[in-house]
Amino acid sequence: MSKSLFDKVWDSHVVRNIEDGPDVFYIDRHLIHEVTSPVAFVGLKSRGLSVLYPKKTFAVADHNTPTINQHLPVQDPLSANQLKTLEDNANEYGISHWGLGHKNNGIVHVVGPENGITLPGATIVCGDSHTSTHGAFGAIAFGIGTSEVEMVLTTQCIMQPKPKKMRISINGPLSKGVTPKDVGLYIISQLTTSGATGYFVEYAGDVFENMTMEGRMTVCNLSIEMGARGGMIAPDEKTFEYIKGRAMTPKGADWDKAMTYWKTLKTDDDAVFDKEFNFNASDIEPMITYGTNPGMGMGISKNIPSADSVEGGKETYDKSLAYMGYAENEQMIGKKIDFVFIGSCTNGRIEDFRAFASIVKGRKKADNVTAWLVPGSHIVEAKIKEEGLLDIFETAGFVLREPGCSACLAMNDDKVPAGKYAVSTSNRNFEGRQGPGSRTLLASPLVAAAAAVTGVVTDPRELL
Repeated sequence: MSKSLFDKVWDSHVVRNIEDGPDVFYIDRHLIHEVTSPVAFVGLKSRGLSVLYPKKTFAVADHNTPTINQHLPVQDPLSANQLKTLEDNANEYGISHWGLGHKNNGIVHVVGPENGITLPGATIVCGDSHTSTHGAFGAIAFGIGTSEVEMVLTTQCIMQPKPKKMRISINGPLSKGVTPKDVGLYIISQLTTSGATGYFVEYAGDVFENMTMEGRMTVCNLSIEMGARGGMIAPDEKTFEYIKGRAMTPKGADWDKAMTYWKTLKTDDDAVFDKEFNFNASDIEPMITYGTNPGMGMGISKNIPSADSVEGGKETYDKSLAYMGYAENEQMIGKKIDFVFIGSCTNGRIEDFRAFASIVKGRKKADNVTAWLVPGSHIVEAKIKEEGLLDIFETAGFVLREPGCSACLAMNDDKVPAGKYAVSTSNRNFEGRQGPGSRTLLASPLVAAAAAVTGVVTDPRELL
């Protein structure tokens, strides 16, 4: 029987199928961080249980980490306690721990691929919704809750119903200034934030084939924002080239054996999906959000839609625009902004900082803008310096911070003040997501850079 890529990976990891129930599903890699793991370890201790496979679990501190003065004690007591608890639990159960000060520290979904933890055909979970990032490698990766974190720690399995299958195909050349982030935001704007609920998405078509691995990670990262369980892209030569030689990838004969399997990881020609969407690349322009969920996005040159042209009730729509201080049919271009954030597990990789530099080079940061440039890992930070990007940033008036989740979710010191507007390369623009009362405009690194040097929402195509 013909199978999709998703079927091939899922079915090979089913330990037991329960009739009219979930599958007992084996997990290859378990990523944990300081926010969603403490209660899971309390559960282990209360029941006298151990971690079944400590070497398959990887602990990374990222959500609560400060992005300046990481060599000093963490000031916030709650954050400090969570970071210390992660370290203590990892040490007690023999789990590798990349905490503050470790050379491999960074955002969990950035350091996983960097170090070869993420591999094609693997199953990967983490107590974090944006685990879908790792699907860029042809892996099945999804976020889990705290009780499920405890289940995976103790059994290396999870009880999980098999999602339905969706394929999203985009073909054709992308226009000038259109990045993978714009592709992801465009898809969400078309499907809405619930359009893929209950599905696992495979991205297909030459747009995704032509993307770099970093671009693919950005798209898969955003899968959760349209309600999908996860997203994945079939591995190819770009995938294999990216992972080859990394710290935890197979070596020698093991690599050859793995490659034999990895090359089978593609959807059969006559495989059937439960739902399919097809889009034209030429319809996508640089995107920006104007509301309070990632589906409220539009091409940057367009006007904010009227309530009767979008899905959902008018009352909710009006409430969202009121929170943002915007009105129907207004232009986004020219709207004043206060903060710019480049970073997060969506856009905190070296390619994103190269894009940002391509616009700010030779220009100056706008006086009214506070900019937070936060690499996704120490490896990204080192590349920024090696490639001369730091010199470009500093000459333009920007300061590079240290790795962490930063202003993506305001669980650390990087909070956008109430009422202020932030152009953000992160993944969520919910009310208060970047700080109580903050207003978030999701965008690509190019759109963020254009706003950073002009002080207003600006079409990056004008500056490229």
